[in-house]
Amino acid sequence: MTNNLLDQLRTMTAVVADSGDFQAIRKFNPVDATSNPSLITAAAQMPEYQSIIDETVSQAKKDAGERAGKAEVLALALDRVAVAFGRKALEVVPGRVSTEGDARLVHDTEATLKNARFLVSEYEKAGVPRERVLIKVAATWEGMRAAEILEKEDIRCNMTLLFSFHQAVGCAEAGATMISPYVGRIMEWHKKETGRDYSAAEDPGVVEVIKIYNYFRKFGYKTAVMAASFRNIGEVSELAGLDLMTITLPVLTKLANTEGRLVRKLDPEKAASMDIAKVSMDKATYDAMHKANRQATENLNKGIKGFIKAQETLEAFLADRLAKLESGRASAA
Repeated sequence: MTNNLLDQLRTMTAVVADSGDFQAIRKFNPVDATSNPSLITAAAQMPEYQSIIDETVSQAKKDAGERAGKAEVLALALDRVAVAFGRKALEVVPGRVSTEGDARLVHDTEATLKNARFLVSEYEKAGVPRERVLIKVAATWEGMRAAEILEKEDIRCNMTLLFSFHQAVGCAEAGATMISPYVGRIMEWHKKETGRDYSAAEDPGVVEVIKIYNYFRKFGYKTAVMAASFRNIGEVSELAGLDLMTITLPVLTKLANTEGRLVRKLDPEKAASMDIAKVSMDKATYDAMHKANRQATENLNKGIKGFIKAQETLEAFLADRLAKLESGRASAA
Protein backbone atom coordinates (compact mmCIF):
# COMPACT_ATOMS: atom_id res chain seq x y z
CA MET A 1 0.00 0.00 0.00
CA THR A 2 1.34 3.40 -0.95
CA ASN A 3 1.00 6.50 1.20
CA ASN A 4 -1.07 8.49 -1.28
CA LEU A 5 -4.48 9.60 -0.07
CA LEU A 6 -6.43 7.97 -2.89
CA ASP A 7 -5.18 4.46 -2.15
CA GLN A 8 -5.91 4.93 1.55
CA LEU A 9 -9.37 6.29 0.80
CA ARG A 10 -10.22 3.14 -1.17
CA THR A 11 -9.74 1.03 1.99
CA MET A 12 -12.65 2.77 3.72
CA THR A 13 -14.83 4.39 1.02
CA ALA A 14 -15.94 3.26 -2.44
CA VAL A 15 -14.46 5.68 -4.99
CA VAL A 16 -16.63 6.67 -7.95
CA ALA A 17 -15.43 8.65 -10.99
CA ASP A 18 -17.46 11.69 -12.00
CA SER A 19 -16.60 12.03 -15.69
CA GLY A 20 -17.59 11.22 -19.23
CA ASP A 21 -14.03 10.58 -20.36
CA PHE A 22 -13.64 6.82 -20.08
CA GLN A 23 -9.99 6.69 -21.03
CA ALA A 24 -9.12 9.20 -18.32
CA ILE A 25 -11.05 7.47 -15.54
CA ARG A 26 -9.60 4.07 -16.39
CA LYS A 27 -6.29 4.85 -14.68
CA PHE A 28 -8.03 5.57 -11.36
CA ASN A 29 -9.80 2.19 -11.21
CA PRO A 30 -13.06 3.50 -9.73
CA VAL A 31 -15.75 1.11 -8.52
CA ASP A 32 -18.63 2.98 -10.18
CA ALA A 33 -19.08 5.92 -12.54
CA THR A 34 -21.50 8.83 -12.77
CA SER A 35 -22.29 11.19 -15.60
CA ASN A 36 -24.56 14.07 -16.56
CA PRO A 37 -25.35 16.15 -19.68
CA SER A 38 -22.47 18.60 -19.03
CA LEU A 39 -19.91 15.81 -18.79
CA ILE A 40 -21.35 14.04 -21.83
CA THR A 41 -21.26 17.27 -23.86
CA ALA A 42 -17.61 17.81 -22.97
CA ALA A 43 -16.68 14.22 -23.80
CA ALA A 44 -18.78 14.18 -26.98
CA GLN A 45 -16.62 16.90 -28.48
CA MET A 46 -13.49 14.78 -28.14
CA PRO A 47 -12.55 13.08 -31.43
CA GLU A 48 -12.46 9.60 -29.87
CA TYR A 49 -16.16 9.81 -28.94
CA GLN A 50 -17.56 11.30 -32.15
CA SER A 51 -18.53 7.90 -33.50
CA ILE A 52 -20.67 7.17 -30.43
CA ILE A 53 -22.59 10.40 -30.97
CA ASP A 54 -23.06 9.98 -34.70
CA GLU A 55 -24.11 6.33 -34.52
CA THR A 56 -26.55 7.01 -31.70
CA VAL A 57 -28.12 10.08 -33.32
CA SER A 58 -28.41 8.31 -36.66
CA GLN A 59 -30.13 5.30 -35.08
CA ALA A 60 -32.48 7.57 -33.11
CA LYS A 61 -33.51 9.27 -36.35
CA LYS A 62 -34.16 5.89 -37.94
CA ASP A 63 -36.10 4.46 -34.98
CA ALA A 64 -38.21 7.60 -34.53
CA GLY A 65 -39.57 7.12 -38.05
CA GLU A 66 -39.94 9.32 -41.09
CA ARG A 67 -42.93 11.17 -39.67
CA ALA A 68 -41.19 12.10 -36.43
CA GLY A 69 -40.46 15.77 -35.89
CA LYS A 70 -37.08 17.16 -34.90
CA ALA A 71 -38.07 17.51 -31.22
CA GLU A 72 -39.11 13.86 -31.02
CA VAL A 73 -35.88 12.68 -32.65
CA LEU A 74 -33.74 14.80 -30.32
CA ALA A 75 -35.62 13.61 -27.22
CA LEU A 76 -34.93 10.02 -28.20
CA ALA A 77 -31.32 10.86 -29.09
CA LEU A 78 -30.74 12.51 -25.69
CA ASP A 79 -31.81 9.40 -23.82
CA ARG A 80 -29.95 7.09 -26.19
CA VAL A 81 -26.71 9.11 -25.89
CA ALA A 82 -26.92 8.99 -22.08
CA VAL A 83 -27.28 5.21 -22.26
CA ALA A 84 -24.51 4.90 -24.86
CA PHE A 85 -22.04 6.75 -22.62
CA GLY A 86 -23.26 4.75 -19.64
CA ARG A 87 -22.54 1.52 -21.48
CA LYS A 88 -19.05 2.72 -22.30
CA ALA A 89 -18.47 3.57 -18.65
CA LEU A 90 -19.52 0.04 -17.67
CA GLU A 91 -16.71 -1.30 -19.85
CA VAL A 92 -14.30 0.52 -17.53
CA VAL A 93 -15.85 0.12 -14.07
CA PRO A 94 -16.75 -3.21 -12.43
CA GLY A 95 -19.80 -1.84 -10.67
CA ARG A 96 -22.59 0.51 -11.66
CA VAL A 97 -23.19 3.66 -13.66
CA SER A 98 -25.47 6.53 -12.66
CA THR A 99 -27.39 7.94 -15.61
CA GLU A 100 -29.19 11.25 -15.44
CA GLY A 101 -32.89 11.50 -16.14
CA ASP A 102 -34.51 14.50 -17.87
CA ALA A 103 -34.00 17.55 -15.62
CA ARG A 104 -37.13 19.17 -17.02
CA LEU A 105 -39.25 16.54 -15.29
CA VAL A 106 -38.11 17.09 -11.69
CA HIS A 107 -41.54 18.21 -10.44
CA ASP A 108 -43.52 15.63 -12.43
CA THR A 109 -43.69 12.20 -10.79
CA GLU A 110 -45.41 10.40 -13.67
CA ALA A 111 -43.07 11.82 -16.32
CA THR A 112 -40.05 10.92 -14.17
CA LEU A 113 -41.32 7.35 -13.89
CA LYS A 114 -41.77 7.08 -17.66
CA ASN A 115 -38.31 8.49 -18.37
CA ALA A 116 -36.57 6.24 -15.82
CA ARG A 117 -38.33 3.12 -17.11
CA PHE A 118 -37.34 3.96 -20.67
CA LEU A 119 -33.67 4.48 -19.77
CA VAL A 120 -33.54 1.14 -17.95
CA SER A 121 -35.28 -0.60 -20.85
CA GLU A 122 -32.65 0.80 -23.24
CA TYR A 123 -29.88 -0.62 -21.05
CA GLU A 124 -31.60 -3.99 -20.89
CA LYS A 125 -32.05 -4.09 -24.68
CA ALA A 126 -28.29 -3.64 -24.91
CA GLY A 127 -27.71 -6.55 -22.53
CA VAL A 128 -26.98 -4.49 -19.41
CA PRO A 129 -28.88 -5.77 -16.34
CA ARG A 130 -30.72 -3.16 -14.31
CA GLU A 131 -28.61 -4.11 -11.27
CA ARG A 132 -25.71 -2.23 -12.88
CA VAL A 133 -27.69 0.95 -13.49
CA LEU A 134 -28.70 3.78 -11.19
CA ILE A 135 -31.12 6.41 -12.50
CA LYS A 136 -30.36 9.88 -11.18
CA VAL A 137 -33.59 11.42 -9.90
CA ALA A 138 -33.83 14.94 -8.49
CA ALA A 139 -34.42 15.08 -4.74
CA THR A 140 -37.67 17.03 -5.01
CA TRP A 141 -40.79 15.76 -3.23
CA GLU A 142 -42.12 14.60 -6.61
CA GLY A 143 -38.81 12.90 -7.37
CA MET A 144 -38.96 11.06 -4.05
CA ARG A 145 -42.42 9.76 -4.87
CA ALA A 146 -41.13 8.50 -8.22
CA ALA A 147 -38.15 6.83 -6.52
CA GLU A 148 -40.49 5.10 -4.05
CA ILE A 149 -42.29 3.45 -6.97
CA LEU A 150 -39.19 2.76 -9.08
CA GLU A 151 -37.37 1.02 -6.24
CA LYS A 152 -40.28 -1.41 -5.90
CA GLU A 153 -39.78 -2.21 -9.61
CA ASP A 154 -36.09 -2.95 -8.97
CA ILE A 155 -35.06 0.27 -10.70
CA ARG A 156 -32.38 1.71 -8.47
CA CYS A 157 -32.31 5.45 -7.86
CA ASN A 158 -29.46 7.84 -7.11
CA MET A 159 -31.07 10.99 -5.70
CA THR A 160 -29.28 14.07 -6.98
CA LEU A 161 -29.51 17.84 -6.45
CA LEU A 162 -29.48 17.15 -2.72
CA PHE A 163 -28.39 19.98 -0.43
CA SER A 164 -29.97 19.32 2.94
CA PHE A 165 -30.81 16.95 5.76
CA HIS A 166 -34.58 17.11 5.13
CA GLN A 167 -34.10 16.12 1.48
CA ALA A 168 -31.89 13.24 2.59
CA VAL A 169 -34.42 11.92 5.11
CA GLY A 170 -37.21 12.14 2.55
CA CYS A 171 -35.16 10.12 0.07
CA ALA A 172 -34.25 7.48 2.65
CA GLU A 173 -37.86 7.06 3.72
CA ALA A 174 -38.77 6.63 0.04
CA GLY A 175 -36.33 3.71 -0.05
CA ALA A 176 -33.86 5.23 -2.52
CA THR A 177 -30.74 3.16 -3.13
CA MET A 178 -28.43 6.16 -2.88
CA ILE A 179 -28.28 9.90 -2.29
CA SER A 180 -25.65 12.31 -3.62
CA PRO A 181 -25.37 15.41 -1.38
CA TYR A 182 -23.44 18.27 -3.01
CA VAL A 183 -20.66 19.15 -0.58
CA GLY A 184 -19.01 21.93 -2.57
CA ARG A 185 -22.16 23.74 -3.59
CA ILE A 186 -23.37 23.87 0.02
CA MET A 187 -20.02 25.32 1.09
CA GLU A 188 -19.96 27.89 -1.72
CA TRP A 189 -23.43 29.16 -0.80
CA HIS A 190 -22.36 29.73 2.80
CA LYS A 191 -19.08 31.30 1.75
CA LYS A 192 -20.95 33.78 -0.43
CA GLU A 193 -23.34 34.56 2.44
CA THR A 194 -20.70 35.00 5.14
CA GLY A 195 -17.52 35.91 3.26
CA ARG A 196 -15.71 33.26 5.28
CA ASP A 197 -13.11 30.77 4.13
CA TYR A 198 -13.97 27.56 5.96
CA SER A 199 -11.51 25.00 7.20
CA ALA A 200 -12.24 21.47 6.02
CA ALA A 201 -13.60 20.45 9.44
CA GLU A 202 -15.97 23.47 9.56
CA ASP A 203 -16.99 23.23 5.90
CA PRO A 204 -20.84 23.49 5.91
CA GLY A 205 -21.10 20.87 3.16
CA VAL A 206 -18.97 18.45 5.15
CA VAL A 207 -20.96 19.12 8.33
CA GLU A 208 -24.28 18.48 6.50
CA VAL A 209 -23.08 15.18 5.05
CA ILE A 210 -21.78 13.98 8.43
CA LYS A 211 -25.19 14.77 9.96
CA ILE A 212 -26.94 12.82 7.20
CA TYR A 213 -24.59 9.83 7.42
CA ASN A 214 -24.88 9.54 11.20
CA TYR A 215 -28.69 9.80 11.03
CA PHE A 216 -28.92 7.08 8.37
CA ARG A 217 -26.68 4.68 10.27
CA LYS A 218 -28.36 5.46 13.61
CA PHE A 219 -31.79 4.49 12.33
CA GLY A 220 -30.76 1.67 10.00
CA TYR A 221 -31.67 3.15 6.63
CA LYS A 222 -30.28 1.09 3.76
CA THR A 223 -29.83 4.18 1.58
CA ALA A 224 -26.14 4.75 0.82
CA VAL A 225 -24.59 8.20 1.07
CA MET A 226 -22.39 9.16 -1.88
CA ALA A 227 -21.04 12.68 -1.44
CA ALA A 228 -20.46 14.67 -4.62
CA SER A 229 -19.28 18.10 -5.78
CA PHE A 230 -15.95 18.12 -3.96
CA ARG A 231 -13.89 21.29 -4.29
CA ASN A 232 -10.72 20.17 -2.52
CA ILE A 233 -9.04 17.18 -0.90
CA GLY A 234 -9.72 18.59 2.57
CA GLU A 235 -13.44 17.94 2.11
CA VAL A 236 -12.66 14.39 1.00
CA SER A 237 -10.40 13.78 3.99
CA GLU A 238 -13.03 14.96 6.49
CA LEU A 239 -15.53 12.47 5.05
CA ALA A 240 -13.22 9.46 4.94
CA GLY A 241 -15.28 6.39 5.81
CA LEU A 242 -18.39 7.57 3.96
CA ASP A 243 -20.20 4.88 1.93
CA LEU A 244 -19.16 6.30 -1.44
CA MET A 245 -17.71 9.45 -2.98
CA THR A 246 -18.07 10.55 -6.59
CA ILE A 247 -15.02 12.62 -7.40
CA THR A 248 -13.99 14.65 -10.44
CA LEU A 249 -10.76 13.82 -12.26
CA PRO A 250 -8.85 16.92 -10.98
CA VAL A 251 -9.58 16.04 -7.34
CA LEU A 252 -8.82 12.34 -7.96
CA THR A 253 -5.48 13.39 -9.42
CA LYS A 254 -4.67 15.53 -6.38
CA LEU A 255 -5.54 12.68 -4.04
CA ALA A 256 -3.34 10.29 -6.01
CA ASN A 257 -0.45 12.77 -5.92
CA THR A 258 -0.72 13.65 -2.22
CA GLU A 259 1.02 11.58 0.43
CA GLY A 260 0.22 11.51 4.12
CA ARG A 261 -1.95 9.65 6.61
CA LEU A 262 -5.70 9.52 6.03
CA VAL A 263 -7.72 9.01 9.20
CA ARG A 264 -11.17 7.44 9.08
CA LYS A 265 -13.69 10.03 10.29
CA LEU A 266 -17.04 8.25 9.79
CA ASP A 267 -17.97 4.91 11.34
CA PRO A 268 -21.37 3.16 11.32
CA GLU A 269 -20.92 1.62 14.78
CA LYS A 270 -20.16 4.99 16.35
CA ALA A 271 -23.14 6.54 14.56
CA ALA A 272 -25.46 3.79 15.84
CA SER A 273 -24.66 4.70 19.45
CA MET A 274 -25.23 8.46 19.03
CA ASP A 275 -28.09 10.31 20.70
CA ILE A 276 -30.03 11.50 17.65
CA ALA A 277 -33.72 12.43 17.48
CA LYS A 278 -35.91 10.69 14.89
CA VAL A 279 -37.68 12.90 12.35
CA SER A 280 -41.08 12.02 10.92
CA MET A 281 -40.93 13.26 7.32
CA ASP A 282 -44.34 13.83 5.77
CA LYS A 283 -45.02 16.40 3.04
CA ALA A 284 -46.03 19.14 5.46
CA THR A 285 -42.83 18.67 7.47
CA TYR A 286 -40.75 18.52 4.31
CA ASP A 287 -42.30 21.68 2.88
CA ALA A 288 -41.83 23.57 6.14
CA MET A 289 -38.19 22.50 6.50
CA HIS A 290 -37.46 23.28 2.86
CA LYS A 291 -39.04 26.73 3.08
CA ALA A 292 -37.02 27.49 6.20
CA ASN A 293 -33.73 26.40 4.58
CA ARG A 294 -32.76 29.18 2.18
CA GLN A 295 -29.52 27.45 1.20
CA ALA A 296 -31.31 24.28 0.10
CA THR A 297 -34.12 26.17 -1.61
CA GLU A 298 -31.80 28.43 -3.59
CA ASN A 299 -29.31 25.71 -4.45
CA LEU A 300 -32.04 23.33 -5.58
CA ASN A 301 -33.62 25.95 -7.84
CA LYS A 302 -30.22 26.94 -9.21
CA GLY A 303 -29.26 23.30 -9.70
CA ILE A 304 -32.43 22.50 -11.63
CA LYS A 305 -31.88 25.50 -13.91
CA GLY A 306 -28.25 24.47 -14.42
CA PHE A 307 -29.17 20.89 -15.28
CA ILE A 308 -31.81 22.07 -17.75
CA LYS A 309 -29.32 24.44 -19.38
CA ALA A 310 -26.77 21.62 -19.65
CA GLN A 311 -29.41 19.40 -21.21
CA GLU A 312 -30.33 22.08 -23.71
CA THR A 313 -26.64 22.55 -24.58
CA LEU A 314 -26.30 18.82 -25.22
CA GLU A 315 -29.54 18.87 -27.21
CA ALA A 316 -28.19 21.71 -29.39
CA PHE A 317 -24.98 19.76 -29.95
CA LEU A 318 -26.95 16.68 -31.00
CA ALA A 319 -29.13 18.81 -33.29
CA ASP A 320 -25.99 20.07 -34.99
CA ARG A 321 -24.65 16.53 -35.42
CA LEU A 322 -28.01 15.42 -36.81
CA ALA A 323 -28.05 18.27 -39.32
CA LYS A 324 -24.54 17.40 -40.50
CA LEU A 325 -25.42 13.74 -40.87
CA GLU A 326 -28.52 14.60 -42.87
CA SER A 327 -26.55 17.04 -45.00
CA GLY A 328 -23.97 14.33 -45.70
CA ARG A 329 -26.67 11.91 -46.78
CA ALA A 330 -28.24 14.54 -49.06
CA SER A 331 -24.88 15.24 -50.68
CA ALA A 332 -24.23 11.53 -51.20
CA ALA A 333 -27.63 11.14 -52.84
